[in-house]
Amino acid sequence: MTSKHLLSLRFEMSQGLKNANDSLKGRVIELSLADLNNDQEQSFRKIKLRIEDVSGKNCLTSFFGMDFTTDKLRSIVRKWQTLIEASVDVRTTDGYVLRLFSIGFTKRAINQVKKTTYAQSSQIREIRAKMVEIMRREAEGGDLKELVQKFVPESIGREIEKASRNIFPLHNVYIRKAKIIRVPKMDMSKLLEQHGEAMDSATGATVIKSTGDFVEPEILASV
Repeated sequence: MTSKHLLSLRFEMSQGLKNANDSLKGRVIELSLADLNNDQEQSFRKIKLRIEDVSGKNCLTSFFGMDFTTDKLRSIVRKWQTLIEASVDVRTTDGYVLRLFSIGFTKRAINQVKKTTYAQSSQIREIRAKMVEIMRREAEGGDLKELVQKFVPESIGREIEKASRNIFPLHNVYIRKAKIIRVPKMDMSKLLEQHGEAMDSATGATVIKSTGDFVEPEILASV
């Protein structure tokens, strides 16, 4: 997620002591990764972002979840193979607790004549244990930003395929869903840094940084 994205949001105008910004904070929005990255090949990924703060007409968001579209899940399910799923709760180094869901399918071996590729129950248990082990290792070894960056290139899925090769060959292995379970106390300076901004420690003013490294998409809320 490296591009800015424009979005129109509806919210109540400020009235008396009620601030319009408060109606936006905490709101969760869902976007297609294809729209965020201008890459239609990623249209099957749905990204959830939560609005943490409002700066003028800019909503500062943080990652709040990822899921596959129903069409994508249906397209990878085939007959004559075994579907294997696993889930695990993980904690990143910056305090986020996520629930990750992986999915994979058995595939035909080279020169296989048999039509079906069903795995035995013992093999399914072994593969599921490998999935849990790898998801936990990849997630707990870094912060949330590093974990999210592993979703799109499917580096975790490739690690699962490699680890399961000696048990039963797999293909179409994905982290199909990531759900935020617990969020640490928000560090405002870190949030601004993710959005290419910084906070002056002396004045508390927001300073724009020209790093070009934009992790979360900027969302414009029009009145």
